[in-house]
Amino acid sequence: MGANRRIAIFFGGFVTAVAAAFYPIFFYPLAHLNEYKQMQSINRAGINQAEVQPVGVKVWSDPFKSK
Repeated sequence: MGANRRIAIFFGGFVTAVAAAFYPIFFYPLAHLNEYKQMQSINRAGINQAEVQPVGVKVWSDPFKSK
C-alpha cells in the first residue's frame, strides 16, 4: 500500500471518528427538539429557580427559545 493511501485512510478515519463523536452531542439534539423540550419540562417541574441559583447568577432560561 502506498504512503499516500495510508495517509488518506488515517485522516479519513480521524474525520469519521470526530463526526461520530459530534453526532450524539450536537446533531441528534438539534434533530429532536420536541423530545428534549419534553424531557426538560419533566426534569424542571417543581423547581423554584430562584432558590437553587447562586447569588448573582442569571436565572435559568429556556435553552430552546430562539433569541
